[in-house]
Amino acid sequence: MDVRSRLTELGLRLPGVSPPKGVYTPAVRSGRYVQVSGQVPMAGGELVATGLVGAEVTAERARELSRQCGLAALAALDAVAGLDTLVRVVKVVGYVSSKEDFTGQAEVVDGASELFGAVLGDAGRHARSAVGTGVLPLGAPVEIEVLFEVAD
Repeated sequence: MDVRSRLTELGLRLPGVSPPKGVYTPAVRSGRYVQVSGQVPMAGGELVATGLVGAEVTAERARELSRQCGLAALAALDAVAGLDTLVRVVKVVGYVSSKEDFTGQAEVVDGASELFGAVLGDAGRHARSAVGTGVLPLGAPVEIEVLFEVAD
C-alpha cells in the first residue's frame, strides 16, 4: 500500500506534526502498534476552530475538522513509524464538544473514518467510538485519537 501516492491522488497533504500543548508525546510505538494521542484541528501550531458543535460550529464544519484531525493522526504516525509501515487502522475514538441537545456525534466522526477509508481502502476500516462531551482541550470542537497497526 503506497499511502503517500494515494494521498496525492486525493489531493491531500499531511500537515506538520503539531507540538504537544501538554506533557505527552503525539504518538507512541509499542511493538506492532502506534497509539496516536488525541488530535485537535490545528494549523501551524494553532487551533483553527473553537466552540460547541450544534451551536458555534455546524455539524458539517465539525465533520471537516474531524477529517483534518485524521490527517494529523497520519502525520503523527509517519513521524514515529513511517507511512510505509502502516498495516491498518485498528480503532478510532472521536470526541465531539457538543451543545447539550446535539446528537450527531457519529456523523461528525465520520469525517475521520471516511478519510481513512478513502486513503487506505479495507485497511482503513476500523472499530470506533464517537463520544459527546461538554468541553475539549483549548476549546476544540472535535478531537480524534487513533490506534494503528504497523509492520515490524
